Parts: sequence; C-alpha cells; structure tokens
Amino acid sequence: MTESMRLAFSPCPNDTFVFHALVHGLVPGAPPVTVDYADVDVTNGAAEHGEYDLVKVSYAALPWLLDKYTLLPCGGALGRGCGPLVLTREAATGPETVAGKIVAVPGDRTTAYLLFRLWSADHPPAEVVVRPFHEIMPAVAAGEIDAGLVIHEARFTYQRYGLHAATDLGDWWETTTGLPIPLGAILARTDLAERTGVTPAAAAEFVRASVTAAWADPTASRHYVLSHAQEMEDHVVDQHIGLYVNEFTRNLGTEGYAAVEALLGRAAEAGLVPPVVIPRLTAV
Repeated sequence: MTESMRLAFSPCPNDTFVFHALVHGLVPGAPPVTVDYADVDVTNGAAEHGEYDLVKVSYAALPWLLDKYTLLPCGGALGRGCGPLVLTREAATGPETVAGKIVAVPGDRTTAYLLFRLWSADHPPAEVVVRPFHEIMPAVAAGEIDAGLVIHEARFTYQRYGLHAATDLGDWWETTTGLPIPLGAILARTDLAERTGVTPAAAAEFVRASVTAAWADPTASRHYVLSHAQEMEDHVVDQHIGLYVNEFTRNLGTEGYAAVEALLGRAAEAGLVPPVVIPRLTAV
C-alpha cells in the first residue's frame, strides 16, 4: 500500500506553482503528500539528514546528498537570465567590489554562493555571513554589511532599496560556459520505494505531471501561490514564475545535465566541493 510522501520546498512562487497539483491531490495516481515550506538553506541541511522523501535543494549541495538521494530530471529551477545578483550601495562592477568586504549570502551550500566563490576567487571578501535572503537587501541598504548575494524576486525589487548590481552571476556563468545556470534541484530518497511504495522514477513522473498541470491552467494555483508569496505584487509573482519555471523544469535534458556537471566539475577542480558523478534517471 502506498504511503504518503513527505515533501519540502520553498514558499517562493516558482515552487508553489510547480507543486500545486501534486500537493492538492490533482495528479492521477500520485500518493498524498505532506508539505514543509522552508528556505533552501534549511532544506539543504534537512536533506543531509535524510529528513524528506522529496526535497528541493541547491544544486551546489548535491555532493553531500547523493549518498541518500537521487536527482530527479524535473521540477527544479535552471535557466538563462535568472542568476543571483551581487548588490552594493555604490555603483561599481566586477569582483574587486567585494575584495576585503563583508558579504551576506543566503546559505553556505547554495548555488548562489558557489557561483560567488568561483567569480570572486581572485578577490575574496574579508568575511561572509549567512542571512535569510529576505534580510539581505535591507542589511546592505542600512550599511550593516558591504554587499549582499541575492536570489529569487530580489532581481525585480533591489532598486527600491537604492542598491546597485555589481554583477549578475547568471550572465557571468552563461558568458563563461555558454550553459544555463543550475539553481535548485528536486531530489527523491534512494529508498523511496521501500518507504512509500513509490520509486524515484515514478515520483519524477508525478512531479512532471504537476508541472504540466500548472502550465495547462495557471489560474488554478493562483490563490495558493499568492498565499505563500512574501508580500509580492501580482506582476512580480508572474515575473518570478516566468523566469524560473521553463522547459528545464519539465525535463533537464542533455543541456541541463551538462550545466550541472559543469558547475560541480569546476567547483571540484577549485577545491570547493567534493568530486561527484551525477546519475541520470530516465526510466519509470
């Protein structure tokens, strides 16, 4: 008998949009799920302890998680023009702007921070502090920290704080590699079938069906998405979903896997993460 699955993802619009159908029992054949909502820095840590059956994490955290989890080829966030930003109070560009400074980041195993470390390798900051991502822009604006690494809807709202983008790490990554930027991944426990009666491959199909349902009727999830959004205007919510939910969300494909392998391969060569082989889950 199939048991319920414990699922964790962020309250951000892209995740609630993607998982609305699965969470609300609208995917045929899928088991019921229980949901925890948490920022990715929290889910990265929880996944390291195997706390969830399905979980949204940072691609940068995979080297510490693939002993317990399988990467699903759908449901995550990967694309172009959607990278993290490094924000400062003064208008300046380049990695020199963070050299010797205090920088706030949204998590020490986030993709954003891994990209930041690759970008600033020759001009490292004096100190890096971890802050919840919604606290970073106000802290930079108030002068509590010199620079902040931001993700999600901050791309659309940072000007309100009088801040400037020292770099767009997505643009830097795409220019450097020609590949899309891998941000958030969906993982399933490798022992999912023993725990719930659902194989990781079957879970991937349920997630893909949830993505398809979201696109088929975008209005169906509207109340759910807005109820979890952090006081975002409707047009910002729409921009957020449009940027982070794309064809890579339906299927990583050859280019998506290549992007993940390039990120973690470069990071391993730089000694920032342990080497890891990315398995490909293709069959139900």
